[in-house]
Amino acid sequence: MIAPTSSKDRDRGRDRSGGRGRGTSGRRDARVPAGAVVPPVRRPLVAAFRALIVLAAVTGVVIDLVIGDPPRVLSYFTVQSNVLVAVVLGLAAWRSWGGRPALPPWVTAGTLLFIMITGLVYHLVLADEASGFSMTEGAAALSSWHSASNQLLHTVTPLGVALDWLLFTRPGGLRPRHAALWLLYPLAYLAFALTRGALLSPGPMSRYPYPFLDVDLHGYTGVLANGVIFGLAFYALALLIVGLDRVRPVPRGPGSGPTKTGFRLRPPVR
Repeated sequence: MIAPTSSKDRDRGRDRSGGRGRGTSGRRDARVPAGAVVPPVRRPLVAAFRALIVLAAVTGVVIDLVIGDPPRVLSYFTVQSNVLVAVVLGLAAWRSWGGRPALPPWVTAGTLLFIMITGLVYHLVLADEASGFSMTEGAAALSSWHSASNQLLHTVTPLGVALDWLLFTRPGGLRPRHAALWLLYPLAYLAFALTRGALLSPGPMSRYPYPFLDVDLHGYTGVLANGVIFGLAFYALALLIVGLDRVRPVPRGPGSGPTKTGFRLRPPVR
């Protein structure tokens, strides 16, 4: 037999069901994305600057592919890092144009590290006759197209990516562990270059893309020693980027401020 329900019990039941309804509604509101409340902030000038960097990287790579041997061209760290710049900066330009969220900081900073390695190694080592690893023989005989690609891939894109990171990306989000994570790519490239060289037959051209990786000249012991020295330098550069990220100022301009949710706190309803 079912016991009769008093009016007081019915009132308590309504209160409990109403409270559950309000709680559910509150949870629904909390799940509303910020983009549905705050209009996106487009940054067309930033997108245009990034598009120019992409154009420089793509132009330099295409020139090298046209005037050189594509398999050998694609084996260079220079070309691979510039392809990465074209992809990452292309995505960043698309997001800036549409007011979409920025790429993760470790992605943009890692791209900066790799292209800075390209620029610094070229200007301080490969283009310096006193370094012992110079690649300047025959530089005077380079065609104007090859010289143009050299400047685009080793100078223009590193400077452009550095300016983009300093002026148009927000600081924060980098940790020392990211510096070690980024080194996985140079380490993988070392393994790739040595494996590729070991599989190729000796010929008039070196089987290795860079003089400091040439096993025929330095042996595996010498190449691995060079790898350790360059690896420590790259790790120091990576830590420098992480340190700079903690002290550099927040860039000014549309969309550079903290993200707003569009919600306002209100006093509880009684």
